[in-house]
Amino acid sequence: MVENIQAQNIELYQLQEKFGLQPTDDDQFFREWQDNLPELSDQEKWELDEVKKDYFHLSRYPILEPIVKMVVLSRLLKLGGFLRPPFYLSAEKEVQIVSEDKGTIVKGRLDLLIFTPHFWIMAIESKRAKYSLGAGIPQTPIMLGNSDAPKPAFGFVTNGNEFSFLKLIQQNEPIYSQSYPIVLNRQDDIYVVLQILKRLAQVVISSSRKDCCIFQV
Repeated sequence: MVENIQAQNIELYQLQEKFGLQPTDDDQFFREWQDNLPELSDQEKWELDEVKKDYFHLSRYPILEPIVKMVVLSRLLKLGGFLRPPFYLSAEKEVQIVSEDKGTIVKGRLDLLIFTPHFWIMAIESKRAKYSLGAGIPQTPIMLGNSDAPKPAFGFVTNGNEFSFLKLIQQNEPIYSQSYPIVLNRQDDIYVVLQILKRLAQVVISSSRKDCCIFQV
């Protein structure tokens, strides 16, 4: 009998048991969020400061996912260059992954997909401000169903105040790693988020020429 699981209900241990997903402690596995980050202009920093002001003003009341997308995500993606060529956006993308023995199917929707005509670029999972990032992290490996070895896939999870980046590669078994949580109200962390996004955009553009990368936010 086939077991059907909705992505929003999936747990990491299920991905490990049924799909072989494993974390890696190799500190060289996911250097893209740490190395060669581009410098930001004074204008970009000013705009990020405005994002912080808007978010903290609105956070006096409960912030739902649509507000997170509008106030934080949309502006980060614009500053990161993802609203212009070679990138495109798709919302509520339906995806599924199937275990090798076809005994388990996980179905779900990616909040936002960034892609080029050739590749998925990023799949974004956003949560209500009161939710921890842990609620969204298990959902991002549904990119398992859309990544082809040896191409890496990247994920991006946020609740508006916290941000985490993930990287996954299909080898003999799928392995992944994630960044430490980046927090909006911690010094200049919001700058780091944009630097990472801009760096991933650079990687995508470079890698697409070599036919080797897939990214999901």
